[in-house]
This record gives sequence, C-alpha cells and structure tokens, in this order.
Amino acid sequence: MLKDFWRLYQIIKVFLTYGLDELIPDVKGKKRLRLVRYCFFWIKNKHRNKALGERIRFAMQDLGPVWIKFGQMLSTRRDLFPPHVANQLALLQSQVTPFDGKLAKNEIEIALGEKIEIYFDDFEITPLASASIAQVHCATLKENGKEVVIKVIRPDIKPIIEADLRLMYRLAKIARRFIKEAARLKPVEVVKEYEEDLINELNLMREAANAIQIKRNFTPSDMLYVPEIYTDYCRENLLVLEKISGVPVALTEELIANNVNMKLLAERGVQVFFTQVFRDSFFHADMHPGNIFVDISQPNSPSYIAIDFGIVGSLNKNDKRYLAENFIAFFNRDYRKVAELHVDSGWVPNYIDIDEFEFSIRTVCEPIFEKPLSEISFGHVLLNLFNTARRFEMQVQPQLVLLQKTLLYIEGLGRQLYPELDLWKTAKPFLEDWMKEQVGIKGLIKSVKEKGPFWIETLPELPELIYYSLKQQQHIKSSLLTISDQIAKQKEKKSNQQFWLVLASVFSLATVAFLITHRELYALITGLFSLLTWFNAWRR
Repeated sequence: MLKDFWRLYQIIKVFLTYGLDELIPDVKGKKRLRLVRYCFFWIKNKHRNKALGERIRFAMQDLGPVWIKFGQMLSTRRDLFPPHVANQLALLQSQVTPFDGKLAKNEIEIALGEKIEIYFDDFEITPLASASIAQVHCATLKENGKEVVIKVIRPDIKPIIEADLRLMYRLAKIARRFIKEAARLKPVEVVKEYEEDLINELNLMREAANAIQIKRNFTPSDMLYVPEIYTDYCRENLLVLEKISGVPVALTEELIANNVNMKLLAERGVQVFFTQVFRDSFFHADMHPGNIFVDISQPNSPSYIAIDFGIVGSLNKNDKRYLAENFIAFFNRDYRKVAELHVDSGWVPNYIDIDEFEFSIRTVCEPIFEKPLSEISFGHVLLNLFNTARRFEMQVQPQLVLLQKTLLYIEGLGRQLYPELDLWKTAKPFLEDWMKEQVGIKGLIKSVKEKGPFWIETLPELPELIYYSLKQQQHIKSSLLTISDQIAKQKEKKSNQQFWLVLASVFSLATVAFLITHRELYALITGLFSLLTWFNAWRR
C-alpha cells in the first residue's frame, strides 16, 4: 500500500517537474485542483525553456515502460494532437534513452553462458536503437557471417513495471467501486489485459515464436516481410534476428523522394491488418511506426518489414464473424443491423430497446457520413459510438481492446503516408469477400476440407459410437426412472410426516384445552396420544 502511494507521488512529482499540470482542461473544478496542488505539492516546473511536446516526452521516459508504451500509442493519433506534440511522442518509438552498452553486453553473455566473441563478431557496444523494454545492438553471426541484431531486455525493469501495474490495479478497483460509469468500462479487466501484454513482452522466446508464426503466414507475400529468427541463440531475455534494410515508415519525405507508391503502401497496410485479423486470427498488435519499415527496392510495389512481435492478438470465430458483419453493416449505413449484432453478440444487454438503440446509432453516425469517406476518422467514429453506448450499458470487450488499438495505429499510419486514404473503400471489399467465404459455397467447401480428415478417421468407428450412444441413452433413461421413483417416495414420505405432525399438534392443543377446563382424564388420554403421534412423526 505504501509503495503504491509512493509511486503515485513519484508520478505526480514528474508531471509537476515538467509543468504538465497546465494540461488540465478548463473545467468547473480546475481552481480547486490547482488549490490542492499548491497545498500538497510545492514542486515547480524545472523545464520552462522546453516546448510542451518535449516535456511530455521526457516525463514519459522518466516514468518508465508503462508510460512510454502509452506515449507510443498516442503518437500515432496525429489527428488528435498538434504536430509539435505528435512529433515528440513519435521519438518514444525508437529514441528512448539507452542503458550502458557494457551492461547490455554483460546481460547477453550471462544469457548465453559464454563470452560474446564465441558466437558473434563485430559486436557494436553503441546500441542501434533503444525502446521502452529492450534495446538492440548490431553484430555479425560467426556461424554464417550474416549481419544480425541482438535484442536484450533492460535489466531490473520488471519491478518498475510491477509497481506501475499495482498502482493501476488499485486505481481501477477504486474507480469500479465509486464511479458508476467505470463499472461498465471494466477497468480491472482492461488493466489485466494490459498487464498480460507487458509481461509477454518481457519474454523474448515468446516474441520469437510469434515472429516465426507471422512469417509463415505471409510466406510468400509481397505485402509483408518478417526477419529471420535465429532460435539457437534466443533466450527469455535475448533475441537474435536478421538485420533488415529498410526505410522507417515515419520518414514520409524520404519515401516520397524514392518515388514510392504511397497510395499502394497505405492500402497494403490496411490489407495486412485485415488479413492478419480475419484470415489468420493472429495479428501484430504493436504496429506503431517505430516497429514498421518499408522495403523500397521496388518503389512501385513497396512492401512492409515488421519487427517487435512481443504483443500479438487473436479473435475467436464468433468475434470475427460479428466484427466483420458490424463493419459491413456500418459501411452500408444499416444501423438496425449494427444494433441487432450488438445484442446478438452479447455486447449490449438483450433487454434494451432495440429501436431506441438503432435511432441513437443513426443520430451519431449520419452527420459523420456527410463528410467524404476519405475524411472520416475511425477514432472519431469510435469515440461517438462509445459515448452513445453509455446509455445502453454496452460492456467493454477486453478481447477487442488490442484490436481497437491496432486499428487506430493502422489508421494513423495510413493517413500519415497518404492523407487521402479511404480506409472504408480499402477494407469493405476484403470484409465482403471474407464473409462470402464464411457463409457461402466456398465456406461450406472449406469446412468440409477442414473437417474431412476427422470424419474419414471417425467413420469406421461410427457403428460402435452409435451402439454406445444408444446404450448410454438406455442407461440415462433407467437412471431417470430410478431418480423419479426416489423423488416420488420422498414426496410420499414427506406427506406422511406432515400428516403425523398435524395430528400431533391437534392432540397437543386438545390436551391444553382439557387442562384449562379441568378435565384431567380427557387431558391424560389426549396427552398420551399426543406423545405417541409426536414420536411417530419423529421416526418418519
């Protein structure tokens, strides 16, 4: 408890040291907040000479990986932040303050159990890049002479993450208990999902497996390339992979200077996302610009190069189906269908007024569709739908949080590359084709192909399965008859018991009445009958 309060104090201290209290909006209670701030915290802004964007970036770096990750996500929403802030937040994707290269070398040697020179040549002590959780160094693999990068986890980072997560859990529980609206947003479940993502990122063996899976999914493909992983040298805190050559996707001017087809590049980003989600059910969920490069060797047919697969997401068949149908209905402005799908999927309680829900969705969305589709922001749409859903008790779906975040990344990235990108036009044909494959003849054929081997394997056992099934049904029927008889006997027994209890009560009341009227002989007789009937009732 004290540690959590100490961490909260440190967070507030860092925010005030960088003067971020000026970000408090002009709300009714702003003066009170400022009064509380000056009563308990006398910390002054020590970085008045720095721009706001720089101060936000440095504050997040000082607070550690949880906050850096948050800053990375915000950096992709250039439609929500002014350029001077978004540009500074973008630096959190690859320009986080590195730790000592000698310490990194020592961590690598401990993980390998050998001196680094045994496996690698030309190890560069200066890191190539540094991120919130790990940093990378260049080297040459002795085994085959290929250039590689070695990714190593920052030492002693886990206690920092755990401290921030404990605080987040505590605040989430307080919010759930005292803020009515917070219960619908499932703050504890969201924090848990975030915790799983961060803990998964600390295990680089898991990242290696994720990268191999996505590489297999996109082999061969002219849309996405995943570097080769050298698993023999990978450990829980160590990852060795092929060194790639590409232009960072954030360097838009350099891509344009190399005559890259920006429209195709932006559209392929959307296609890669929807392919991973709906075809593979396995998607890269940390696709911020720091993790994405572009192969410009063929400018008219550019492809993406992805790294950092620590966070991946997946959806089950039902979620994919409902999500695709929701997207298509939304594209077609079929708000009744959107409302019904929310109820069918369980995202909205089934007792809500479906007509009112449809009308509310229409009220929010129709003004948005007055703009050209290429100008409509998914972020704006989601925000409006989110506000609408408050009235209808819509539950936050933790399994969709990663998907929503990744979709926002993709939209921000696509609009950065090609501002005229029509996300809807690019995604709609893909989703419609996918739905046809799921519910049409293609879907039936695919299902038969997938389940055919199982059916063929099971066919010889079918007579035996039918025999055992019939035998089991007879056994169940016999058991039900036995249970039915037992219930009937219990009812009869209970009925008899109630009869004797009533009779005993009558004799007891008669005995009392005779005693009051001084008829001792009658009282003696009824008293004896009363004892006998009470004893009989007890026995039963």
